[in-house]
Amino acid sequence: MLTTTNFYATGAIMNYDERITELESRVAFQEDALDKLNDVIAQQDKMIIDLKRMLTVFNQQLKTVGQESQGISFDEPPPPHY
Repeated sequence: MLTTTNFYATGAIMNYDERITELESRVAFQEDALDKLNDVIAQQDKMIIDLKRMLTVFNQQLKTVGQESQGISFDEPPPPHY
């Protein structure tokens, strides 16, 4: 941190307008980065919702196939490698 004592001693005098401009630039960059991250999160949220729906459908289909196959007997002997 630059104190008042070494501020003048080092000759590192920065114009307040330049400092404010630099800070405004950083804030603008951070706001842009946050907007991009927010867009990614929104896309991922939509993807998660879609995947949950697909999983629900697959589970229902699996239950249906399982119930239908309960009446089927598998009288075939296992393959020789068992």
